[in-house]
Amino acid sequence: MTPSLSTLFAIGRPFSPLYSLVMSVRQNLYRRNILTVHRLAVPVISVGNLTMGGTGKTPAVAWIARFLHAAGHRPAIISRGYGGTAKGAVNLVSDGNQVLLTADHAGDEPAMLARQLPGIPVLTGKIRLHPCRHAIERLGSTILILDDGFQHLAIARDIDLVLFNATTLAGNSRVFPGGELREPVAALHRCTAFMLTGVDDGNAGRAERFAALLNTRFPDKPVFYSSIAAELPAPPGSLAPIDPSPPLFAFCAIAHPDRFFNALYAMNMHVTGKTWFSDHHRYSQNDVDAICRRASASGARALITTEKDMVKLERLQVALPLLPLQTRFETDDRFSGYLRQALGSLSTR
Repeated sequence: MTPSLSTLFAIGRPFSPLYSLVMSVRQNLYRRNILTVHRLAVPVISVGNLTMGGTGKTPAVAWIARFLHAAGHRPAIISRGYGGTAKGAVNLVSDGNQVLLTADHAGDEPAMLARQLPGIPVLTGKIRLHPCRHAIERLGSTILILDDGFQHLAIARDIDLVLFNATTLAGNSRVFPGGELREPVAALHRCTAFMLTGVDDGNAGRAERFAALLNTRFPDKPVFYSSIAAELPAPPGSLAPIDPSPPLFAFCAIAHPDRFFNALYAMNMHVTGKTWFSDHHRYSQNDVDAICRRASASGARALITTEKDMVKLERLQVALPLLPLQTRFETDDRFSGYLRQALGSLSTR
C-alpha cells in the first residue's frame, strides 16, 4: 500500500528544521550578495508560491502576459521547463511567431503557454539567467515574467507575486519534508504581493480569513483574489460549444485532479467515468489506449481533459473524440491597477 501524504510528512517532520535552516541560509547568502543576484535591463515579474503543488501559477502567468501585451509591452515568459527533455542553456519554446518545441521537449506548462499566447515568446532553461538575457538581447523583450520564480533568487525581480490556492492555503504550515512549504513562512517578507487563487463559493470564507491573516503579518503587501471559470469546450472544427449531455470520460494529470472533475460536475456534464495520473505525467500510447478502453466500457462517446494535458497528447493516437475543458482566469480591477502603478513607478527609476 502506498503511504499517504500525511504519513510521509509525519516521517519527514524531524528533518524540517534542517531543511528550513538550509533555505534560510541560502536566502541570506543572496541577500548579502555572497551569491550573485543579477539585475536585468528590463523589469522582471515573478509568479511563484510558498507551497508545493498546484496554486494556479500558469493561468496567472498567462493573464499577466496578455495584460502586458495589450498595454503595449513586449513580454516574454521564462520557465525552468520542468519535465521537458530539452537541456540547452536556452530552449526557445516559442519565438512569438511560431511554436518551436513540443510538450515532451519543453515541458507541459511552457508548451501550453506557447500555444495559448501568440505574439509572446516562451523560453526555458535550468539557469534562467540565460533565457532571460536571450529574450532581452535577441527577441527585444521589454519585460520578463518568471514562471514559478519565487525560489529563484539569482534574478532580481521588481514585482514578486506569491500565490496561495484558496482551498489548500498553506497546507499543514510545516516546511518540507514535514509539510508542503518550500521555505519557512518568513520568506514571504521578500515578496511584494499575494494572490489567493481558485476562489469560489465553497472556500471564499476561508480565503477571506487567510487574507486577513496575511494583512496582519505582512501589512505592506496587498492581497488579491482570482478564480477560474470553466467553459463548455467546442468540438474540433466548430465554433459552437458542445451539448453537455453526451457521455464523456474524464482524465487528467494535474496537481489537484478533483478541481477538474468538480468543474465538470458543476456544469452538469454527463461524466461516465474518470481517471487521473500524477502531475506532469508523460502519457504513453499504452496509457491512451487504456483510457479509451475504459471510456468505451463506461458508455462514453468522447474524452475530456484539461488544456494542460491536451498539449501532451498531440503525438499520440486517440481512438475517441478528445475535448479540452476550456478555462478563463478572472481577477478584479485592483490587480490590474496594482500592475499599472508598479510598472509606472519602475519607468521613472
